[in-house]
Order: sequence, then C-alpha cells, then structure tokens
Amino acid sequence: MTSPPLPPSRLFDRRAKAYERHAAVQTEVAERLLGRLDGLKFEPARILEVGCADGRQCQALHRRFPKARVIGIDLSPGMLARARSRRRWWRRDFELLRADGGRLPLAEDSIDLVYANLSLGWLGDAEAALRSWRRVLRPGGLALVSVFGPDTLREQRARLAPQASFSALADVQRFGSMLVRAGFAEPVLDTDWITTVFPDPAALLVELRGCGLLPAASHGLGKRAQALRSLGLKSGLESGQEMSGESCRATWEIVSASAWAPEAGQPIRGAAGEEVSVPVSTIGIRRRD
Repeated sequence: MTSPPLPPSRLFDRRAKAYERHAAVQTEVAERLLGRLDGLKFEPARILEVGCADGRQCQALHRRFPKARVIGIDLSPGMLARARSRRRWWRRDFELLRADGGRLPLAEDSIDLVYANLSLGWLGDAEAALRSWRRVLRPGGLALVSVFGPDTLREQRARLAPQASFSALADVQRFGSMLVRAGFAEPVLDTDWITTVFPDPAALLVELRGCGLLPAASHGLGKRAQALRSLGLKSGLESGQEMSGESCRATWEIVSASAWAPEAGQPIRGAAGEEVSVPVSTIGIRRRD
C-alpha cells in the first residue's frame, strides 16, 4: 500500500539538517537570481524572501543590503530552525516568520523586494501566490522569482513524475503571462540550463531526495537498489552488470524573472481586465461648510 505524499512542510522538516549538502543547484540559481540586481539603482528598505529554507539567502540579501530589513518566511519549522541558527546572537541579520508563501500575512504596499528562489512550485496555486506577492509590494517595488522550466530532469522525468514532490513547471511564455495577469509590469524573463553529472542514477536520486524534490526511499530496500528501481533500472547485482562507471546526466531548466509593481495610478492588467490603484491618502475630500 502506497503512503500518501507528505505535505511540503513535513517533507522539508525531514530534509532540513542535510539540505545544504544536496542543494547545489538551488544555491547556484539563487546566486544568479541575485545577480539580476547588478546595475540596478535600487535600494530596498524591506525585503521578503518567500521560502527561505535554511536561511542562506536571507544572509546573502542582508550582505547585499545591510541597511534593509530582511524577512524570511517558510512553512517548515525544521527549515526555520536551521535558518534561526545562522543568525548572529548579538544582532539579528534577518527576521523569520512561519507563514504560507501563497497567502502572505503582510500589509498591502509594505515590501520593496520580493525574492523567491525556486519556491513557487511548492505553493499550489501559483497565480494566486503571485497576486499575493503583488499585493504586498509597494509601487515601484520589485519581484525576483525563479522557477523550474519544463526541460528540468528531462532525461528522467517520465519515470520520476509519479513521485515528484514539486510541480508548476512553467516555460518562459507561460510564466511571463502569469506575471502580467497577477498585475506586474515590465517583466523581464530569461531561461538558463544547468547540467549536473552524477556517478550513477542512485547518486542523482540521493541528491533529489536530499533537497526535497523527491520523497524519502521506502524502508526495507537498500538505498541504492530503491533509487535505481525508482528510475525503472536494476542494480548491478540484479542485472549482472557493474554500474559504477555509468554516469548519470541531469538537466535543469531555470526560468528567472524580474518584474515591477506599477506606480500608483498606472493601469494594471489583472484577471478581470485593467485596474487602477491609487493610495487613499492621495484622494482629495471636498467638504461643505
């Protein structure tokens, strides 16, 4: 009998201690995403990281903008505990909040920069999450977002699809349309491909499980045999072949985007057509004496 999949928060609770050892791709994508800020004259006062995991990118955001208030949110208590351990005891580099990244418990127009590295696919309704991020951004605020593209793990995807813990793989056109429908302006999107090579399929499976992209292996089978069977392969003993020399290549398609929150009064194309938002403080009141 197959066990039901764990919710993302429970899954990442189990991965928290070992996450950094297995998240090389996530780390590389995070650095590239931050690089999109190079050359921009943009100094955010409040920064929100959606899906902060073990807190390494909160640290990176603080280093880049030391005067800004950095807030990291995640639903996994285990990940938040790891992130908390990274903060300096005499001065907190960033704040942490357990919250749903798809329904932010923050005030409207309260954030200057929303940063979300490969976390959107865990939030269920991606478009609803983008609308929530747009709501908390101040006029002129910026969203930096990366997602897995459809070519991700293309060599193994057919076999991995029934087990995969992540979803919402979006190509660049679809993702751009989602941002526009959520009310963002001037989205700029890029697609990159990263290739990783593992000594064998079992090593790839260990990496995918270690960073939370696949659930843990079932008990009762050796990790190597279980990993190979997950890909529809047999171990060396079962197949009569030695597989130690058979390397395994994995492709990761990464779609990255930067998009702005429109200035007040500028039309926003939303799900119901174009809308205009203006601060209440700018609306004049005419009184009769």
